[in-house]
Amino acid sequence: MVPLHALVVYVPDSHAEAVLTAIGDAGAGRLGKYSHCSFTSPGTGRFTPMAGARPFIGTAGEPEEVSEVRIECIVEEEVLDAVVKALRQAHPYEEPAFLSWPVDGHR
Repeated sequence: MVPLHALVVYVPDSHAEAVLTAIGDAGAGRLGKYSHCSFTSPGTGRFTPMAGARPFIGTAGEPEEVSEVRIECIVEEEVLDAVVKALRQAHPYEEPAFLSWPVDGHR
């Protein structure tokens, strides 16, 4: 059995395809004889850049709301570091919001 992780990342609409491609090319979303498998859903990201931040969107000290996409996929543990690196390189935010945790999976 290959150890699996769930990965969730939030990205502005304008960069969702680039992030999906980057993480898929790095190995995320491999299920059986399929690659680049994911689930996406729309939402609204909310944040306030603090002093010293260099926001891609918004201004320091001002609350911001952005139309974003939530990307969910499965990642084999052995490629998780490479997938996170690809995510960070493709994502426009200074600090991308993402979550990862081990999941039960039988492969």
